[in-house]
Amino acid sequence: MGDWLRRNRPDIQYHCPFLTPYPDQTQATLEAFVENNHADTVYLMGSSLGGFWATWLAEKYDLKAVLINPAVILSVFKPEYIRTELKNYHTDDTYYLTDVHVEIFQRVNTPDIKRQRNYWLLVQTGDETLDYRLAVAKYAECRQLVEPGGDHSFQNFDRHIPAALDFLEGWHSRN
Repeated sequence: MGDWLRRNRPDIQYHCPFLTPYPDQTQATLEAFVENNHADTVYLMGSSLGGFWATWLAEKYDLKAVLINPAVILSVFKPEYIRTELKNYHTDDTYYLTDVHVEIFQRVNTPDIKRQRNYWLLVQTGDETLDYRLAVAKYAECRQLVEPGGDHSFQNFDRHIPAALDFLEGWHSRN
């Protein structure tokens, strides 16, 4: 996304903060980012767990979000993930989640979407990690693009970036 924006839309300032696996720290990082920037120019885009966090921010701050194969039901709620060494998919760092972390995730979970117009859901039915139907159901009243095939990385996502930006930037035209 960052590379695409640098090439095609250098007028958009891109931020992709490092988020820890610990929900209290991630929550603080994201809240500080939104509160320290002009909320009317903050656009959200999140994939997988990033979609979970983008939903929480969109609901809390009334922001628009593009969600790509988002996590709807967090697997960290499963007992086998608590007090067990877990590995970060991207960095290979290890971490441990406790019951307190699960409680924090549950507090920021948004099972009911109240700001349906704020979301554009993009899912591919071939997602091998998450059941796309859960996202389709959760965001049923939101704009959706459901593509057959694909995978959890959302194959060929870049072809949807211009439309995603149109959706996000259209925020100002709604008022």
